[in-house]
This record gives sequence, C-alpha cells and structure tokens, in this order.
Amino acid sequence: MNDTKTTTAARVWFRFLRIKQRCQTIMTQRLRELGLSIAQFDLMSTLSEAEGITQRDLAEKLYVTKGNVSGLVDRLVEAGLVLRKGIPGDRRSYALYLTEPGRSLVAQGMAVQMAFVEETLGALPNGDMEQMDNVLIAWRDKLRPLEGDPAKGAK
Repeated sequence: MNDTKTTTAARVWFRFLRIKQRCQTIMTQRLRELGLSIAQFDLMSTLSEAEGITQRDLAEKLYVTKGNVSGLVDRLVEAGLVLRKGIPGDRRSYALYLTEPGRSLVAQGMAVQMAFVEETLGALPNGDMEQMDNVLIAWRDKLRPLEGDPAKGAK
C-alpha cells in the first residue's frame, strides 16, 4: 500500500472507531433508561430471533465466550427476563427462552434502537447510505478470511 493510501486508511479506521464508540455511548445511555445494558440487550435481542438455543450457540452468535454469556444469562434469569429449560437427553445444556416481560423489554429496546438509527444514519441521503453499505460489505468480505487466524492479518 502506498503512503497516501495507508494514511487515508488509518484516518478512516480511527474515524470508524470513534463513531462506533459515540454510537455505543449514546445507546448505552438510552438503553439504561429501560434498565438494560448493551450486553443484556444484545443477548436478549439475539435470543428473540432464535429462542430455544443453548448458551453455547448464543455465545457463538454474539462472538463472545460461553462464560460471558453464562453470567449475563444468570442475571437475566434472576430478573425474570429469560428462562432456562432442560434439553431432553442432555443434562449439561439448557435451551434459552425470553419470558413475556423479556419480550416486552426487547420490543422497547428495539424501538429505542430504531429511533436512534433513524435520527442518525437514517438522516443521511439514500445515495450515501447505499455507498456506505457497499463499502461495509466489501470491508466485511476482506475480514472474513482473517477470522479465526490472526496470523493471516500480520503481513
């Protein structure tokens, strides 16, 4: 990569990280008003799309360890937002389900999230969003071969 392209790529990378952090900070504040952390909302919204999955499967979907999910699930079970149900023939795993209050809270969180998206990203011109979507897809496609093999990225 030439110096100009490297400098531009670094500038875009750091701008992307700062925007991500700002978005996360704002969403943290807004979800906190519902009594949820980002991690809890992420887990519950993912579970709302795939109820009945195990903690292991949920951890894979969230790109975190099973231990991280276990602690979050414990707290959400205690709060009455998630249920663990035994899986017939498997004494070590549990299927996870949202309770009715859990479903209601996810719906509220999704409304908060969609309002934030509309007031920020949704306020950009359609052409800009299409262009950004194309760039993000291309970037994602560059990342996929590197997942699970950190040595590939060290060139």
